[in-house]
Formats: sequence, C-alpha cells, structure tokens
Amino acid sequence: MQPIIISINRKIKFLICVIFLCLSTVIIRLYQLQVIETRNLYNISQKNFTRIEKVPPPRGNILDAHGRLLATNRPVTNIYWHGSNKPTIDDQQLKMLSIIDATIGTDYLNSSSLVTLKIIERQGKRMPLGYDLSFEQLSKIAEQIPDSENVCFVTHFKRHYPYGPLASHLLGYLGHINYEPSGQMGLEKVLDDTLRGDDGSIMKIINSLGKNLAIKELKHASAGQDITTTLDLDLQQMAERLFPQEYAGTLVLMDPRSGAIKALVSRPDFDPNIFLNSIDHDQWHELESKKVFLNRAFNASYPPASIFKLVTMSAALEKHIIEPDSIIYCRGYYKFGSSQHWCKNHTGHGELTVKEALAKSCNILFYHIGKQLSIDVLADYAHRFGLGEKANMLFANSQGLIPTSQWKRIAKGERWWPGETLSAAIGQSFLLTTPIQIARMISSIFEGYLVTPRLLEVENIEKSPLEVSRSTREFLKDSMHWAVKSGTAISLSRLVDFELYAKTGTAQTSSLALREKTNKYLEHAWFVTYFKCKNQPPLTMVVLVEEAADSRVATAIARKFLIEYRHHLEAAAPAA
Repeated sequence: MQPIIISINRKIKFLICVIFLCLSTVIIRLYQLQVIETRNLYNISQKNFTRIEKVPPPRGNILDAHGRLLATNRPVTNIYWHGSNKPTIDDQQLKMLSIIDATIGTDYLNSSSLVTLKIIERQGKRMPLGYDLSFEQLSKIAEQIPDSENVCFVTHFKRHYPYGPLASHLLGYLGHINYEPSGQMGLEKVLDDTLRGDDGSIMKIINSLGKNLAIKELKHASAGQDITTTLDLDLQQMAERLFPQEYAGTLVLMDPRSGAIKALVSRPDFDPNIFLNSIDHDQWHELESKKVFLNRAFNASYPPASIFKLVTMSAALEKHIIEPDSIIYCRGYYKFGSSQHWCKNHTGHGELTVKEALAKSCNILFYHIGKQLSIDVLADYAHRFGLGEKANMLFANSQGLIPTSQWKRIAKGERWWPGETLSAAIGQSFLLTTPIQIARMISSIFEGYLVTPRLLEVENIEKSPLEVSRSTREFLKDSMHWAVKSGTAISLSRLVDFELYAKTGTAQTSSLALREKTNKYLEHAWFVTYFKCKNQPPLTMVVLVEEAADSRVATAIARKFLIEYRHHLEAAAPAA
C-alpha cells in the first residue's frame, strides 16, 4: 500500500511542477509582451493605421541688395492614384482616369498602364499620375472629380530661379543626394546649412483603404534663412544682356571701397532650373564639354597682358629706373641681344612721355624697364597689388601665377633668362592672373588699399594697405585718365557725365604660328576701368573676353554698359 501512495505523491508533485512550469511560462510571456515589448508592439500596431511623414522645409530665399528675389521656392502640386483594395478597376474609376488623361495629356488607359493601375488598386498603394500641375489643370480635375478616395493631390515647394541663367555661377544649383535637395555649387553649396532649414514631421491616421482620416503635426518645419547678396539685379541684368553670347569670358562690377560685387557675368553659363529634375548623361556631357561650371571671374587664370604694365610702371618709378617726366622714343621695336621685341605699333609711336607711353600701351618703354629690373622685384610689386595670391573671400578662387627665379628653377629646372623679364614686363611670359585679382588691383590704385571681394551684405569689409607710394598711385591714375583722352581707351572719351580711368590689354595665348592656324589661339581681350557717373559712388569694372583677338571687343562691351548705366541712373532719378 505504501509504494502505491508514494507513486501517487510523485505523480501529483510532477503534475504540480508541470502546472507551475506552464503558469511560469505564461506569466513570463505575458510580462514580456506587456512590459518588455510594449513599446515595440505599440509601434507595430500604430503602423497599421498611422503614417509618419517628413515635411521638408521651404529653402531660404537668395535676394539682391534691394531685397529682390534671385532664388526662391514655388508650390508644386502632383496628382496621385490611391488604390482602394478592389480586385479590379470599375467603370467609374475608368471615367476618372479618362478625365485626368484629357486634362494633363497622359495616357493611363492603354493596356500596359492599366495593368499597373490594377496592381496598385488591388494592393492599395499610391502611384503618381502627373507632376507640377498648372492651376487650370487642378481646377478642371477638382471640378469634375470631387471627393474621390482614388485621386489625391500633394503639394510641396520646389526651388525656382526666376531669371534662369542670371548670375548662375554665383547662385549655383541644387542636386539631390538620397532624394534630399543639396547645394552643389555657388551660394547654394557654400551656405547650404543656412538655406536648408529644419525638417518637420506629421502623423497621418488612415483607414484600411489607406484614406486619410486625420493629420497631426508632430514637429513644425522651420524654413531656411534668407540670404541678402551685394548684387544689384538691374546691373546684373544689364551686364548679362550686353555680354555677347558668342564669346566666353567674364564681366565683374565691384564697389572699390567695400569690395561689394554688384554684378558678375561668367560665360558660358547655365540655367539652374534644369537640375531640379533629372538630366540624362548626354545633357551632362554637353554642359561639361562647354565648361559652363567654370566661374571665369574667380577660377580661370589668364595672362594679364598690358594691364600688368601698371605693376611694371610702379616698380620702375619706385626703384627710380625712370622718372615721371622721362621721355622715350618708340621706333616700333626694341633690340635685345640678337632678337627684336616688337611694339604693337610696328611703325613706332615716335617720341612719348612716360605717361603717354602707358596710356598708349607702348611696349618699348616696358622692354627698357624689363632690361633693368629683376623678375623677383617685378614679382614683389605684383604681390603688393594682390596678384598671385588667393583672396580671403567666401568663394574658392585661384591663385594664378607670378613667376620668380626660384619658381622657374623648381618648376622648369632651369635659370630665369633676362629676355623673359622683358616679356613679363608687358604681362606675358608665365604670368597668370584672375579677373577678380585685377578688379582688386585697379581698385587699390584709387583707394589706397586692397579690399576683399564680398558677395553677402553681412560680410565684414576687409582692407589691407597697398604698399605703393601715393605719388606712384597718382601717376598711374593720371595715365589711366590719359588712356581715355588719347590712348587705347579713346572710344570712351565722348561719354558725358563720367569721370573715367581705363586700361586695355591683349593677351597672347600661343605662338604666332599656332594663332594663324585656328581661332582657338586668338588673343584674349582685357578692359578695366574705374569710373564715376554724376554723383554716384565709384565702381570698378573688369571685362575679359576669351579669343577675341583685339581689346576693342572688351572695350565695346564696357562702352555699351556705361551708356546703359547712365540711362539707368537717369530713369531712376526723381523728376525735378
């Protein structure tokens, strides 16, 4: 009897253990579900009827100095088909698709599109039917298809450049990285974080068919900050219109006192709006082959040609190689060793004062100076004028090249030859400068300091003293004024209401043998001027035209600009 009782007790204990184990498992599982997995399960359940969507903020505007829009945002409305989990598309839905097709010019009633739509319909998913609908299209569809669970409209903001290619190298453009708009060039890139703003988020409550029942804002989207530039829209449009489309080059208009860039054209240019949608490989290759993304004012380097004679003259005066009242005689060439170095006027200018030689851009005087100056002294004065140095500005800019004897030993593995200094003295040889460097240099002659170019109104005005004597600067100013009166810029002499100072240059880019074979090696044309019109503040203008063959091309552009600038001031002046 005793063994039977013991056996029963063992079974009871075993049964109790099994029950306890089962209850423990259930309790542990319930604890896991109710406590440990609560948040995860809650989120999963929420996803059955809620959708969290990111709300991109409007990007900050880019404005000109007077608050006019250069880059902004515009509302874009797209139309979507939202499936309702039906097994197929019925006649009423086909009628709606027919209305949409007729309004926006699509064809969703063809066999292949209908197959896709039927799949979307069964799965309850969303499919785009049209993008960027006009107000007229929206009105027609909304009037004929009111309150449909299948047709929905989504509006968002899209970047917009109202003036197309205007100032494209300064404004830049947007690209998309991981479907997010991101600045790829210009101000859009440099100030991307400022313009971008902060994303918001909303929670949508939907039913089993995917239809919105309610919308709740979780985080408000903060718009990006507006950026005010130093550009003047009127002057920028004027410069864009007057710079010939058939030429590559640049025009820079800068306030010589503050460094504010009032207008800047770089050709060829591009329309930033084309990058708001995807472009194919052929389009991209064509743009790259034309070098449209090169900002020729900041990042292209050119031989400064006769503009550099202002530097050479400064060094010669301060080293007392010549005196302001010296007289020279130009017979059309200068003999150095066994070679002849020619003046542009092969018949010769005859007897000239030093001021007249600079105004008429006579090479002979500068060959004479180059024979007596070392390249290192010439380089020293070039650096004093800011050449061969990057400007500490918002945009990246090229350094250019101011050769020295040491540079040639390192770069070319040979000594600097005296004859090369003659070429450097007239702005040729290995010399390379950027148009923005030339704008700083010309401004410094008149203001007495080198100013850092600015593109934003909030940027500080940065100046550094020009280490050239006042008497030298006055001589350069008089010579540039004389260039307008009777020198290479005489075509500007009849412009009334202007105080004008100018210098021209024609930069040789190859040997004469290559030049005669193709237009690719034609000379670049320079024109620089410091001017005042009536009672307006002074401005510095630099025009560089690639492969123009003669400085008269650049001078003609500048002359047209000055005439229109005067008309612009007269039109803006209040009536007496």
